[in-house]
This record gives sequence, C-alpha cells and structure tokens, in this order.
Amino acid sequence: MFWWRNEVQPGVSVAFTDTGAGNLALHVGDNPGDVTARRARLDDAANLGNRSFQYMDQVHGNEVALISSYGPGPTADAMVSTPSGNQAAQPLSVMVADCVPVVLVGDAGDRGPIIAVAHAGRPGVASAVVPATVNEMRTLGAVNISAWLGPSICGSCYEVPEQLRDEVAAVAPAAWSSTSWGTPALDLPAGVRAQLAEAGVTVEYSGECTLENESLFSHRRDSRTGRFAGLVWTHD
Repeated sequence: MFWWRNEVQPGVSVAFTDTGAGNLALHVGDNPGDVTARRARLDDAANLGNRSFQYMDQVHGNEVALISSYGPGPTADAMVSTPSGNQAAQPLSVMVADCVPVVLVGDAGDRGPIIAVAHAGRPGVASAVVPATVNEMRTLGAVNISAWLGPSICGSCYEVPEQLRDEVAAVAPAAWSSTSWGTPALDLPAGVRAQLAEAGVTVEYSGECTLENESLFSHRRDSRTGRFAGLVWTHD
C-alpha cells in the first residue's frame, strides 16, 4: 500500500502510496464507491481514527488553500493546515501519476507542526506553486520547513517539445533536461528542488521515476491510469 512511509519527526508522518493502494482519484473514470472505499482503507492504514485525509480538485495552477478541517475538496494545487487550539492540523493528500507530489512540514513552536502538500506538474513548476506554498506556511508562522518529494517522472524520461522545454526553463532553469535517447525533456523534480533550495527549504527525500516503476501509476505509460497519493498527518 505504501511505496514509502516514515515518521519524519515525532508525531508527524509522511507517506507515498503505490498501486497496491489502488486508484485514489475520482476524476479518472473509476467507480466512485470503489475510490471512496480505498480512501477509507488508507485512512485506516495511517491510523487516523475518526479523521480522514483531505483531497483537492487539482487543476495545474498555483492556488494554495488553507484547510482547518475536513470538508469538500478545494479547487487548488496546494493545501496548508495549521493546528488551532486543541485541534491538530488536518491530514492532507496530493494525487499524482507523473507530476511531483510535494509534502512539507514546518515548526510552529508550541502550536505544533504546520503541514502542507503541493501538486507540481509542468504548469505548477512554471507558475511556482511550491514557493507559493512555502510562503503561505511562513505567513502562518512556520519555521525550519523541510520537504519530501514523492515519485514522479524523471528528467531522462519526460520528453517534451523543445519550445516547451525552453519556456519552462526560462522560469525554472534547473528543469532543463534531455531524455536518455537525446530529445528535449523536463526534469520536474530538479526544478522543484531548486525552487525549494532558493526558498531555504531542506529536501529530505526525493522519490523514484514513475515511468520506470510498474508499482507506481504513470500517465505517460498509460493515459487511462489511476493516481497515487502523497500524504502527511500528525499523530500521538
């Protein structure tokens, strides 16, 4: 069910699912009841108790939504949750199948950790959705922010037209790449890592290539594929 899972600091866990957890997206033509059941099993696997992971309606933009409690998913490509009173931060999820799933955790002192997720595909890297997420976390009081990048398509596999590579590299130079067979490509994880470094955020983990791993969903491998998730949650 989990491709990678770790308690990244006391009381905070980060995980990325694999195909064993099944498709977690409602927008890919899957049976909604089956998706809801898989999401519930994932909540149980993370020992969330009476809580559930919050999902969002991702649109390849750079909107960052502030989430205080579980509810209808916002239309956004990033979410931030902060503890309030006796209420812990809301567990968060980001879905991908080649884009970069970014999970962030920051310290807010006695208030507890501030957590966030971001969906960084080609448009998101170009429009700086990850730096926007970091800025929102800092506005809310987060310091010492760290990031975990889940599996995504690598710079040796993500072939794009040369003009598109140049357009993205103009705003995210580290994303410029070539495929292993010599054609223009984009390295989205490298672009995200560079944006995080510029923002002073430490990258603790960067995952494998989705296209090269059959245990991960990849839209480039199969355009009718499902979506796996990047997750972050707090616990006792």
